[in-house]
Amino acid sequence: MPERTKKALILVDHGSTVDEANMLLADVARKVREKSTEFDMVEHCHMEIASPTMEDAFAKCAEMGAAEVVVHPYFLVPGKHSGFDIPSMASEAAGKFPDIRHTVTEPLGLHEKIVDVILERVSSACGMK
Repeated sequence: MPERTKKALILVDHGSTVDEANMLLADVARKVREKSTEFDMVEHCHMEIASPTMEDAFAKCAEMGAAEVVVHPYFLVPGKHSGFDIPSMASEAAGKFPDIRHTVTEPLGLHEKIVDVILERVSSACGMK
């Protein structure tokens, strides 16, 4: 068993039958990994339909020596998935690794930067600048 000293982040979305949608989360995880100074590893997973699963991502973090795993629901609003399903899935996956602490964050929600992104997208689509 590896020495557990690292901090991991798992981004989780719903999962889709559309490959491009699933690959988007992998790209987001890669960008977060490149920019993060707080996490030693950043993984992604899907609640259902596609892989990797929460169990896959948690096991990968464990294999790489995670002592702590933070799970972030990549959802805009709080709801059943982010408030119940994902915490339940994370607890189940963490149960196989009792020496690893885990936390589940709130979803993205309302944040000033999301407002900025919305306005940027609308402006771009409408040819405004």
